[in-house]
Formats: sequence, C-alpha cells, structure tokens
Amino acid sequence: MNRRQFLGMGAATLILWQFAPGEAEAAYPYILSDAEWRKRLSPLAYNVLRHRATEYPFTSPLNKEHRSGIFSCAGCGQRLFSSRTKFDSGTGWPSFWAPLPGMVGTSRDLELGYPRTEVHCARCGGHLGHVFDDGPRPTGKRYCMNGVALAFAPD
Repeated sequence: MNRRQFLGMGAATLILWQFAPGEAEAAYPYILSDAEWRKRLSPLAYNVLRHRATEYPFTSPLNKEHRSGIFSCAGCGQRLFSSRTKFDSGTGWPSFWAPLPGMVGTSRDLELGYPRTEVHCARCGGHLGHVFDDGPRPTGKRYCMNGVALAFAPD
C-alpha cells in the first residue's frame, strides 16, 4: 500500500489505503478489477475490504449472531471463522479466538503509530480487521473483525 486517501464522513474521517496497480493481483489467487469489486460490494464493504477502512463499532448485526455456522469473506466467499470460536469481546466488532486453518493472512500495520497485526483474507486479500493478544483461552487471541467484511451462513 503506497497511497493514502482521506474520505470525510460527517464528523469522522476514515483513512483509506489503496493497492498500487498490480500489487493485489500479484499477491492473491482471487482477482477482480476495481470496477468488479465496486459492483460486487456495498460502498462500506468496498472501503473496508479493499481500502482498509474500519466500520463504526456496534453497527454490525453480526455482533448479535449466535447461531451455529460459518463466517466467510464478504468479498470472495472464502470460509474464515467458525461460530464455535466467536465470543463477545465488548469492543463492538465481531470477535473470534481463532480463524479456520490457513484461511487468513496477517501483516504488520504501523498506521496508528504503534504496531498492530492486520488480518486479511488469504484468498482475495480483503482487509478484515486486526488481531490482538487479549483474547480468551485457548489461544489468547482476539480476531477483531469488521462485520461488513464478513458474511454468515448458518449450519
């Protein structure tokens, strides 16, 4: 990511990042053009998944989703998290203590001036959220995901 954009939204400002041309295509097996992503996703989902924005806390209906099932990438449909690992973190975003094996990737994020670990879909590279070391057992991890970046399918 090499180009920062600012998108004003009321009193808040979202910091958005863009992939350099060809960067996303080189890194992930599921590839769509920017126009195809825009057509496929809502404006908020597009900004989160493709430009690393963050949805407002406590706005996702997936916070209250407690049925058994699978949470998938809203961009490409890859299965990411089982409902068995979901927990209420109180942060306002859907949280999980572990992803499904091999389904997410991580990268270092220094945009707030301190290191965080960004989580992205291993198939399309879509930004999902961040992972922190303050989660419950057995992993001690909190995968804090943007609900708009996820889709839920009950069992």
